[in-house]
Amino acid sequence: MKNNNSICFISFFFLFIFMFINMLFTLYFLMENIVIFLEWEIMSFNSMNIVFSILLDWMSLLFMMFVSLISSSVIFYSKSYMKSELNLNRFIVLVLMFVLSMMLLILSPNIISIFLGWDGLGLVSYGLVIYYQNVKSFNAGMLTVLSNRVGDVMLLMVIAWMVNFGSWNFIFYLDLMKMDFCSNVISGLIILGAMTKSAQIPFSAWLPAAMAAPTPVSALVHSSTLVTAGVYLLIRFNALLINTEFLKILLLISGLTMFMAGISAVYEFDLKKIIALSTLSQLGLMMSILSIGFSDLAFFHLLTHAMFKALLFMCAGMIIHMMNDNQDIRYMGGLSIYIPMTCLCFNISNLSLCGIPFLSGFYSKDLILEMVSMSNLNFIVFFLFYFSTGLTVFYSIRLSLYLMVNEFNLLSVYNLYDEDYVMLKSMILLLFMSVISGSVLSWFIFNYPYMIFLPFNMKIMVIYVSILGCIMGWLISLMNLYSLNKFLNFYKLSNFLSLMWFMPNLFTYGLNYTVLNFGKNLTKNIDYGWSEFYSGQGLFNIIKNYSIILNVFLLSNFKIYLYSFVLWMLFMTMFMLK
Repeated sequence: MKNNNSICFISFFFLFIFMFINMLFTLYFLMENIVIFLEWEIMSFNSMNIVFSILLDWMSLLFMMFVSLISSSVIFYSKSYMKSELNLNRFIVLVLMFVLSMMLLILSPNIISIFLGWDGLGLVSYGLVIYYQNVKSFNAGMLTVLSNRVGDVMLLMVIAWMVNFGSWNFIFYLDLMKMDFCSNVISGLIILGAMTKSAQIPFSAWLPAAMAAPTPVSALVHSSTLVTAGVYLLIRFNALLINTEFLKILLLISGLTMFMAGISAVYEFDLKKIIALSTLSQLGLMMSILSIGFSDLAFFHLLTHAMFKALLFMCAGMIIHMMNDNQDIRYMGGLSIYIPMTCLCFNISNLSLCGIPFLSGFYSKDLILEMVSMSNLNFIVFFLFYFSTGLTVFYSIRLSLYLMVNEFNLLSVYNLYDEDYVMLKSMILLLFMSVISGSVLSWFIFNYPYMIFLPFNMKIMVIYVSILGCIMGWLISLMNLYSLNKFLNFYKLSNFLSLMWFMPNLFTYGLNYTVLNFGKNLTKNIDYGWSEFYSGQGLFNIIKNYSIILNVFLLSNFKIYLYSFVLWMLFMTMFMLK
């Protein structure tokens, strides 16, 4: 156990120091406007060079700073959260491999090394999702890894198409590749790959399923690593993608993802799944603002979202621990009396998610919605943005009321012990960042001020939808949603909405059913059917029957032998007489 704790502390210490160094370099690179491109030649053979490339600019350094800060907090948190785990070393090594894969992806200007980091994320995420070894985890792990394999195949095809340009350093060709058939193919493949990793429709089913992983992993996956890889890839390829038809399709798909995730979260009662669906909603928001052409804004929201989402999962992990590993919010309530510090962190991160003024989420979310209001977009996109914002407030307020305000519904309150100070230290660090990161980053990223002029009602449209969502969340938390739907005869509709528009059934079981059913019939009719009867099983039965007869002759008493001898003599005599 002591050895386990030392590994946790060493990992935390190195990641925290790395974060601090990154922060200093980010400030320097921003002030001096520096970009460094490094190439390390690993091997040279005749005319073939194998090189490893690294791109250091303010964006990659800033993102690495956030990844290392969140991963150091998560490892420090795991020291207490996973203390009863026998294989804690294995868990920490998996988390470190996960973080290193993400950093490889962040630093790469080369499509090959991006693929290595991309595939590393998919592979290690499988190991982390199946960490608790049960059937549910195995199913979730297979769903996660197979969905991500689609994105891996897309990236492999991009590597094949990039051969036409003479090098895999895509960063050199982004401006040259425009308006070319080859670049259109690459654009489509990049967008498809990013959609699988960032779980847009129709690949959304794996994200809530990945909740089978331990909570510290969920905090890492849903904030700054696996799901943000797709968004980051699109930000890097933004110069190539701009003004292509694919971005218009992505705008609609990501808007629908945001809407679908918000609706599903309203019907959900699993604490971790509600937060996972909120991640899906925010990913839709990032993707859609990126589709309009504001890649800096998408990156800004990606970073602010990372902070409060990691904190939200950490608070959820502590609450689940205290609830005897129960995740159903209907059994919770009145927690603010028993665990006030955790509830404080939970509420601030939840309000930041809603975009309450002067918390970190407000700076990015408000700017995104005002830029949408200024842009030349149709009513459907406008509706999806604002309605999804209202839904975010709706399910966040509903969640807070279920946890903090309603009556305590679990069997006993004795398991509500005082808060764990190791977990609280890591949570308070992220709490501080959740409050200030939005305002600090708005000075970092935008070196010129945005002046947005809108009519009064348009300007405070965000407040309108937030207040409406808040009222709806308060009303719904007072009543049982399912009984209300049965009463209104909307039970089938609620089933459709709560099950993510039947997406897990359509795009996982729906696609697999025919193949699996064919395999079952093949096994039944061939392996266990006629071929078995005539070959393996039939041959076995014939040899077995002969051996039984032979065994009777060999192991029976002497009488049979004498009878056979007498019969044989009779036959011989009759033969001789003839």
